[in-house]
Amino acid sequence: MRILQVIPSYLPATRYGGPIFSTHALSKALAKRGHEVQVYTTYGGQDPNSLPPPEAELDGVAVNYFRSDLFPRLSWAPELARQLKRELHRFDIVHLQTVFLWPTWCAARHARAQGLPYIISPRGMLVKDLIKRRNRVVKSAWLELFEKTNLRRAAAVHVTSATEAQDLKDLRLSLPETAVIPNGIEQQEAVGPISPDILAATKCHPYILFFGRLSWKKGIDTLLEAFARTTSGYLIIAGTDDEGLSRILNKTAEELGISERVRIIARTISGADKHHLFRSARLFALTSLSENFGNTVLEALAAGIAVVVTPGVGAAEIVLDAKAGFVVQKNAAMLGETFGMLLNNESHARELGERGRDYVVENCSWDTVAEKMESLYERCISRASERIGSLPSGGAIQA
Repeated sequence: MRILQVIPSYLPATRYGGPIFSTHALSKALAKRGHEVQVYTTYGGQDPNSLPPPEAELDGVAVNYFRSDLFPRLSWAPELARQLKRELHRFDIVHLQTVFLWPTWCAARHARAQGLPYIISPRGMLVKDLIKRRNRVVKSAWLELFEKTNLRRAAAVHVTSATEAQDLKDLRLSLPETAVIPNGIEQQEAVGPISPDILAATKCHPYILFFGRLSWKKGIDTLLEAFARTTSGYLIIAGTDDEGLSRILNKTAEELGISERVRIIARTISGADKHHLFRSARLFALTSLSENFGNTVLEALAAGIAVVVTPGVGAAEIVLDAKAGFVVQKNAAMLGETFGMLLNNESHARELGERGRDYVVENCSWDTVAEKMESLYERCISRASERIGSLPSGGAIQA
């Protein structure tokens, strides 16, 4: 099968986070299963000395990079459109890994014009509350003008959790098949020296770990309020701070009287540093307002630590299936009580962590995910072939 993945900013996952990481891991797994996988992506605004070559191969996946200098926030790249027009006929299916950006609209339009099936993965962007909170007017207009057609004419929509599927239903959109296929995780050990700031932070035991992009949607304010209700232990908040949130979080911790027990590491963390943070934690917490999946939840389960999440986290259903932690309402008192119980009961936390690690080993490999995605692709290609075969002679497919 020849598969084209379209996603903006396909640069190091340690910088850009979840969707890039998931797309790359899926592409690698599909390539290992014998499929020809290619990625069309954009870049813009980077240091000229660090720009990628036009074509590259990453872990068996061919990647084509297209400059997006004029409107980088929309990932507008005219050469990408020209490449799609020239080369799209070579592929069997197109997988669009985002919404609200120009490459998705462009690739969907060209795919429809050529009668090629395409799948859209919204990656948690089609949530009513998130649309209202951030760039509501622009996103609502884009949804009406472009995204509704893209979704309605797609061969399928891929979501990573039942939570994300429900978020789509709440928008009352006209949708094709909606397939729930969770993300996976790569089981690998990271070796190397540990950075001084990580070593210093993890000397404080036991600690709760939050790991991820420091963003308003992650509910870190609620996490701090909940932790303030505990009487022991520490909290480490670690991750890239694109929004400049760390200053506000430090101030909040000071106002709550817990600054001596909170460590904020506001930078991109990967490799041995990340491995050490997870392996040394008593428990992992993710109190997001909305999270279509939550890759870090799988990482915590794989590390063998207990997990506490809120219902808005898509991977909450995996936590429940694994019996590896708790799903708690986004309420500071209830979360604080759960945190305190696990901080003060090491054996119970360890038992939960062991269940999570066993579950991930058995159920969450990227090869398993790729097999499910492969079946979805095959269904979409088959349906598209039947539709084309039913057209009258000389029939045209409308874009």
